[in-house]
Amino acid sequence: MDYIGTMIANLIEFAFRRAAVLLLIAAMAVLGSALTSQYVGGLQPCVLCLYQRWPYVVVIVLAAIALALPPRARAAALGLAGLALWVGAGIAAFHVGVEQGWWQGTAECGGIDSGADSVDALRAQLLGTPIVRCDVVPWSLFGISMAGYNFLLSIPLGGAVLIAARRLTGESRR
Repeated sequence: MDYIGTMIANLIEFAFRRAAVLLLIAAMAVLGSALTSQYVGGLQPCVLCLYQRWPYVVVIVLAAIALALPPRARAAALGLAGLALWVGAGIAAFHVGVEQGWWQGTAECGGIDSGADSVDALRAQLLGTPIVRCDVVPWSLFGISMAGYNFLLSIPLGGAVLIAARRLTGESRR
């Protein structure tokens, strides 16, 4: 009986590690795509694009931490990562709404926070700073913007991670 219990524990450990590794790879791929489109493709992000990157940073950190945790704590870290993905989906949905003109973006969308103390300094700042508007879609594929793809990816990925964390939590209790 000890052998079977050890075997089950090893399978659960493998499943936890696999889920954390797959999540880490997926989040790094999405964030890497965004950075590649910016630094290689020349697509400058708006403030909402930058906000959408932060949940992936959180997911990467949580997935990496999960690899070092015991199984029950690993499930909690994965659950938090799933929630972070859904927060990112919410930001992406808001951005899609701004792009479609359904609602107005944040105050930072297309504006400059000027610390200029003279008209000449303000003029130099305005001419030297590219304005990236949140309501303009600089790239799309099949009529879907990057924010739209982020939304379409984050919802199921977050759900899958939450389901995996829940199932793995149940299995670790056995």
